[in-house]
Amino acid sequence: MQSPADWPILVISVIGSIVLVEVLRRTLNRAGRKWALARHLVEHCTWPGFTMAAVLAFNLVFGPGMFGDSPTERGIAGSVERALGLATIAAVTWLIVQATFALTDIVLERLVQIEGERNRRARRIMTQIALVRRIAAAVIIVIALGAMLFSFPQVRALGAGLLASAGIAGAIVGIAAQPTIGNALAGLQLAFSDALRLDDVVVVEKEWGRVEELTLTYVVLRLWDERRLVLPVSYFTQNPFENWTRHGSRVLAVVFLRVDWSVPVKVLREALYEYLQGNPLWDQKDWTLQVTDVLPNGLVELRALMSAADSASAWDLKCDVREFLVDYVRDNHPEALPRFRVETPETRAGLPLDRGFAAT
Repeated sequence: MQSPADWPILVISVIGSIVLVEVLRRTLNRAGRKWALARHLVEHCTWPGFTMAAVLAFNLVFGPGMFGDSPTERGIAGSVERALGLATIAAVTWLIVQATFALTDIVLERLVQIEGERNRRARRIMTQIALVRRIAAAVIIVIALGAMLFSFPQVRALGAGLLASAGIAGAIVGIAAQPTIGNALAGLQLAFSDALRLDDVVVVEKEWGRVEELTLTYVVLRLWDERRLVLPVSYFTQNPFENWTRHGSRVLAVVFLRVDWSVPVKVLREALYEYLQGNPLWDQKDWTLQVTDVLPNGLVELRALMSAADSASAWDLKCDVREFLVDYVRDNHPEALPRFRVETPETRAGLPLDRGFAAT
């Protein structure tokens, strides 16, 4: 059994290992100003490193010979050894998972900075990396749990019997987990088929939003009013949805205006072009103003179309253009405001409307 004199050794070992990790952390923190990997290692691996150092210190102190040979002390030694073994597996797993996230964060950090035409491909790679590292983390954790279980002799003895019925158990588990497995496969399909990517602009269930998070089981959309819409991944493989940025981030904005037949279309077109040239949201590429329809109620439908760099800019540009057209028609051409005409016997006969009323 350990004597009280051994406890200072344990305390010194734990403190010494933590100090070493702190020195390493400070060194990496200084190097992180120029070395991105060092910065991400500090962000992800600080607490796993402290935990790993403490566990290793306990392993060194509670080594062979620290307990006596009596049955009670041997039982205590076995329990301590098993507990330290489980703690070591857990600490190593935590450190490996966080180190994996630190390594992939370097790539993701560079991909986020890519803009323009290469942004679509960058978002595709970001989506795939995010899913692959989640899968890798899940596999590592499952292996660690298996190693923990097999550290118990009872579980090892039971393993031989379980292997005999593995086929039946696998079939039962497969049937029970069919929805989950299907969802996971759907997530992989979305990521590697390029149908959906992080930061894509989509319209789902008549809701407009961006893909904020994409996992193996669910997709989180950040809607325009900052709400979050959470949908299972299988929804996007079984239902139609609009993806506005599948082939690029550039979006066309459309504004409809219903006015009277007396509207001067050419003048309005020139005014719109002049306004767009002074609006920073327009990407200086596409624009047009056309008469697209004559409605049954006697109004003329105008469609103003203009392009923007992304969906957020397109929405703001559309609102700005609509406000400008409303103000311009009201202030400069009030005769073109929407009117509904009524035909009377007097107007059919060619008489002025006020004379007809006077006659009646």
